[in-house]
Amino acid sequence: MTALAPTFSADQAAAWDAIAEALRGAGINLDDSLLMPPEAGGSQVMAVIGKAGSGKTMLLSELTKALNEAGVDLVSGDWEGKRRKDRRTLAILAPTNKAASVLRNLGVPATTIHRILYTPVYDPEYEKIAEWLAGQGERPQIEGLTELALDRAFGSYQINKSVPAALAAAGLRGSDFIIGWKRREDSLDIGFVDESSMLDERQFEDLQEIFPSLVLFGDPAQLPPVQSTGGMVFDALPDDRKLILHRIHRQEADNPILDLAHALADPELDFQGFEDMISAAARRDERVVWAERVESDLMARSPVLVWRNATRIRLIHAFRAAYGVPEGELIEGEPLICDGIELPLKHRKKRLDLEARGLIKGAQVIYLGPGRRPGFSRLHIIGAEDPQVNAASIIKIEKEGDEEPFIPFAARMGATFLHGAAVTIHKAQGSQWDTVQVFGPDIYTAARMGRVEAGQPLWKRLAYVAITRAETQLRWVVRNRLAKPSGPLRVDDLPAAPASFALEREDTE
Repeated sequence: MTALAPTFSADQAAAWDAIAEALRGAGINLDDSLLMPPEAGGSQVMAVIGKAGSGKTMLLSELTKALNEAGVDLVSGDWEGKRRKDRRTLAILAPTNKAASVLRNLGVPATTIHRILYTPVYDPEYEKIAEWLAGQGERPQIEGLTELALDRAFGSYQINKSVPAALAAAGLRGSDFIIGWKRREDSLDIGFVDESSMLDERQFEDLQEIFPSLVLFGDPAQLPPVQSTGGMVFDALPDDRKLILHRIHRQEADNPILDLAHALADPELDFQGFEDMISAAARRDERVVWAERVESDLMARSPVLVWRNATRIRLIHAFRAAYGVPEGELIEGEPLICDGIELPLKHRKKRLDLEARGLIKGAQVIYLGPGRRPGFSRLHIIGAEDPQVNAASIIKIEKEGDEEPFIPFAARMGATFLHGAAVTIHKAQGSQWDTVQVFGPDIYTAARMGRVEAGQPLWKRLAYVAITRAETQLRWVVRNRLAKPSGPLRVDDLPAAPASFALEREDTE
């Protein structure tokens, strides 16, 4: 074990040493910060596996710091600069915007897988600024930009290490300096993938093409991808490639939410016993709440987590009724979930543009109002680095049973959305919220059905994923009731990019 992380537990130290040994074989020595040119051919995949609180994120963070201090370049996906023969690179990836933002809030410079698969094409004039900021060129003279604007860009870059944020500080819009997106052609070196239990086989194959050294960080107790054959991509790795973290760390040991999550591993625990544990935890700790109703105020930013689609649709209509939303309308502040991009192959460039800006399937979005053209919507993407977009939208509000959904906004093609006041637990994977409401009656239904998924009772996997989405408070809802909202829907609480950086492009139709 090196001296870089003296507070590691024994299992973390063993994982560190195994990863450090693999990196030495790839030409990166963390002991003496010695970097060698990458060798052609060969690839290696490792996985750090552990349940919530076992220290996966801490290990990822410390490895990132050590690689950065050794001189490995961190690639964020916003700009990469000129390639050098001796350059070694690292990218920290997550499957969703929300998962990436959770890491960024902890100081880990994460980005989404899409932002690594597709790289931006910069206007050559403004790329001179990026090269200067990254230390690869002289201070440029750009027509239309003052020396003060360049100073603002430089100051922003020193704080954020983000080229788009720096250019925004100089008064530029994203559409000024990013003129398109392209599929990555050159490989990188090392990829750390958080929330890797969400990866499907296609994403895993894409990542292996790009990263000769790939480390997956995942939780084996979560739900496997919907489209998988029942397992997670790291399940198929050889045992010596799987580094398992068992210990729950001291800072997590008194967390009643994690206590409940880990209790689900007991094969003798049934649903009634689990609810008894929740009730007891709620009596002694305010971080767990035995809730007699759903709080509509929370649904606008933190969706209720359910198992069944029928429950989800009923809660969405109850939410809209509570806020007095007319049936055929969508009002400012309503939450949405991106359900994909509907564009024909000839519009591949526009698809890449939307996905690279954060409109990927599962993205949580807040509706800000109609765009300037019919069928367009102004949107705020929760967790995205550049949250404000203006895109052609197809928004569907589903109805119960076989009744057709109504569509308040419908461009001919573009990003598709479902309402986001309630979401299935499958779609919530990778996200975290300060307060999470879990609809207990749905978990009870799953328990009564007796289904098993990936070798575990389905209700236990559902409960585990749902409650570990809560950062501060878990509200276990036991009644099919909805509280009245305390006020109208709002958007003034949303963090905004600088006004000059809000994306104003409306060319996705």
